[in-house]
Amino acid sequence: MTKTLTIATRESKLALWQAYFVRDQLMQAHPELNVELLGMTTKGDQWLSASLSEVGGKGLFVKELEVAMLEGRADIAVHSVKDLPAQMPSGFVLPIIAFRADVEDVLVSPKGDLARLPQGARVGSSSLRRKSQLLAIRPDLDIQPVRGNVGTRLAKLDSGEFDAIVLAAAGLKRLGIERRDLYTLDIETCLPAPGQGALGIECRADAELLNWLAPLKDHNVAQCVEAERGISAGLGADCSLPVAAHATLDGSGDILLRALVASADGGQILRASARGADPKNVAADAVAQLYDQGADALLAALRA
Repeated sequence: MTKTLTIATRESKLALWQAYFVRDQLMQAHPELNVELLGMTTKGDQWLSASLSEVGGKGLFVKELEVAMLEGRADIAVHSVKDLPAQMPSGFVLPIIAFRADVEDVLVSPKGDLARLPQGARVGSSSLRRKSQLLAIRPDLDIQPVRGNVGTRLAKLDSGEFDAIVLAAAGLKRLGIERRDLYTLDIETCLPAPGQGALGIECRADAELLNWLAPLKDHNVAQCVEAERGISAGLGADCSLPVAAHATLDGSGDILLRALVASADGGQILRASARGADPKNVAADAVAQLYDQGADALLAALRA
């Protein structure tokens, strides 16, 4: 007898790409499984007039999908991990963190890379993490919120509304978007968001669902992203605050973690690095370093 699983997904092109990708992975792992999609519009998709930090953070993209799972209309939801709060709500788990693509951000601009943007260039980005790091290098830039899906943001750039916009490289790659005016922002310039480039599968804490999902696990990606998400959790920061983290594995299997928290104007950036075998311990080490440098006061000012 064929088993059917339903994926709750937002209806943007990128969200649908991610959902169809996971559907194909599941059906390849379980030929007897039928996987369907439930397309949904979230509050985050509807509220486009302000930056995410002003309207409640990227958790706005998640709530309706979780309601669909609670009501039994869907079994799982697929997310970009960087869009998820550091703490999962009661009753939900994130058993799969995998399929990581490029972690970097990219600057898209017909006027050149970051160094060549004209004085006072208008740059579209709704991410305080990106804004603070770019302003630390180019305090002259006029960084303004830009919302909407990838196509909408690129259209605003092409219409002249902005001189440049900043996007995640992974999203462009997954959508097959190639342009001559893309400039990668390396992690020295712009440290990524925790979990950037990775896909996460959320579900209820249900043993049968966890068994279906098990073949999609990627231990190495999960270890790195757990350390990165430990920064947000340890600082009590959601993904609307200027917090960044990136982890890799070295040849011995140790996690190498870099993290930062910044003021909104980029005038103050606190940095930490840690290494070790356990993602929770590595994250705790980096968080302690940030607090030793004054992260509590910095975060209090951001929340004020």
